[in-house]
Amino acid sequence: MGIKRGTTLAAVAVVVTLTATACGGGDYAKGGDAKPAGAASAAPASGAGAGDYGSDYGSGSGAGAADAAGAGIKSAGQLAIAQNEKLGSVLADSAGMTLYRFDKDTAKPPKSNCEGDCAKTWPVVAAGDATAAAGMDPSVLGEVVRGDGSKQLTVGGWPVYRYSKDTKAGETNGQGVGGTWFALAPDGKKAAKAAAASAAPAASDAPAAPYPSAAPAGAGQAAGALTVAKDPKLGEHIVDGNGMTVYRFKKDTAWPMASNCTGDCVAKWPVVPPVDKANAKGIVEKGYSVLDRPDGMKQQAIDCWPVYTFTGDKKAGDVNGQGVGGTWYAVSPDGKLITTS
Repeated sequence: MGIKRGTTLAAVAVVVTLTATACGGGDYAKGGDAKPAGAASAAPASGAGAGDYGSDYGSGSGAGAADAAGAGIKSAGQLAIAQNEKLGSVLADSAGMTLYRFDKDTAKPPKSNCEGDCAKTWPVVAAGDATAAAGMDPSVLGEVVRGDGSKQLTVGGWPVYRYSKDTKAGETNGQGVGGTWFALAPDGKKAAKAAAASAAPAASDAPAAPYPSAAPAGAGQAAGALTVAKDPKLGEHIVDGNGMTVYRFKKDTAWPMASNCTGDCVAKWPVVPPVDKANAKGIVEKGYSVLDRPDGMKQQAIDCWPVYTFTGDKKAGDVNGQGVGGTWYAVSPDGKLITTS
């Protein structure tokens, strides 16, 4: 079928903006050896569109429409799992563009019912070199042969699309268009937050309305809480609500507060989503803040440093990320690097 199952690692530097308490001064910047390249992009505009395919079938704005009309369908490459404030875990392509499914398609058997003008507004994602994201079950990837003979990527049986009016990584302007288009979760269902996941799904996998409010835990993601654990070698260190070790990246900076892990890097080192202080036990609150990343994710910071988990840790208590590349280290309760191994 041609669907690859591997994962690649290629960190690309990004700058994030501070949305909570001010972080800076002192020697914060000494912990990273990479400097931010520029300012974060503006927040994406909210999506709009009428009808099943969105308005203006033949003139969808943005790069997606041009691609559909010109070079033909494009593959997804290395998939990634992004955290969206409203939708939770959302599947994206290698460029960080949100991937969608269409209620008028079918998954059993897989079949696309988006052709012609619809496919101009909702460009088809080609099968061929799609690679499962870290923490994603590779078996959910598949393909379906379209009416024109081309092969389209499927996730959980559902044909996969981009939206022409998403022009930047992390945008979700296609969410809910026409009441039939929804961002994809990593398992092929409609992206929905954890609060909605516990409710019995409708036959069409429709999420609870309008959007639930609590972020789900992705593979290696923090589960809505932070606490302190003790390791024989590392001593006291921060873990998430599932007991998974929390890490810092030495190439990040605290002033200005910035993450230099994105794309394939963040697929391997998932960001810790925002955690309410009430759910942070034993952690010093100094510099306890939230980053609003250009890729649409929000990330918890401790002592003004962005924090992550590691997909190489498979169970609570694992510290397989400690010292990786000489740049990744567990975090003490006051947010400092633990370099002891």
